[in-house]
Amino acid sequence: MRQIRELSDDPAVDGILLQHPVPEQIDERAAFEAIAAAKDVDGVTRTSFATMAFDEGGFHSATPGGIMALLDAYDIPLAGKHAVVVGRSPILGKPVGMLLLARDATVTYCHSRTTGLADYVAEADVLVAAVGRPELIRGEWITPGAVVVDAGYADNTGDVEYAAAAERASFITPVPGGVGPMTIATLLAQTIRAARDHEAGRQEASWWGAAP
Repeated sequence: MRQIRELSDDPAVDGILLQHPVPEQIDERAAFEAIAAAKDVDGVTRTSFATMAFDEGGFHSATPGGIMALLDAYDIPLAGKHAVVVGRSPILGKPVGMLLLARDATVTYCHSRTTGLADYVAEADVLVAAVGRPELIRGEWITPGAVVVDAGYADNTGDVEYAAAAERASFITPVPGGVGPMTIATLLAQTIRAARDHEAGRQEASWWGAAP
């Protein structure tokens, strides 16, 4: 934790990415919160979540940000659509739901305690699977024409039964090779943004500190 705080205070450091999950002896949430918000390029802190949810800037959680960029790249309409998010993790399920809500989608969250998961999936215009349980979501549950974003990954397999779902979906992401590269792209983009913001702040401070 001390090292993360030192990096947060180091003016030579623009962005911090903490590889997770962390070893069990480490409090992951406390480690995340030790990252300065201005350097949270993975969007894992409470501050980043709040600024994202209120559309006040800040960094998006990397995978949700990548998902939104992917939907935009294919001109997927979201306003007025029913988006079903399967999963409620603080760095994937919850934030992607907030981003979809900000785009005027109607969002339903499903999770391990949800009963009748198949019925909720069948109602989705846009489905985001973010659990990490291989082929939890069966292809026959997908309504014809739905957009399916599979952000799950376990044993090189996604949360969605891909072959069967692909026969019904209008768009579907593969695993691997779909959401994963978008996560990396988002991390890189946000790191560049952090560096530029940091440099702009240094220049402003230098200007104000200049002698008259």
